[in-house]
Amino acid sequence: MKNTIKIERARHNLTQANLAEKIGVSRQSINAIEKGKFIPSTVLALKLAKLFNASVETLFLLEDDD
Repeated sequence: MKNTIKIERARHNLTQANLAEKIGVSRQSINAIEKGKFIPSTVLALKLAKLFNASVETLFLLEDDD
């Protein structure tokens, strides 16, 4: 699963630590999500979508092999 979290984070001038604090996770979790090593829960995906004023489908792109 690809995602656009790093791009959205940059557009909103947030560091990984800033974003993590805003949604209540660790900076390491944000790093893992951005690298595709961790797929967030539905609740976390919805928090990110709300923060970035975007749809979950915009932030997380399902690939054919997922």
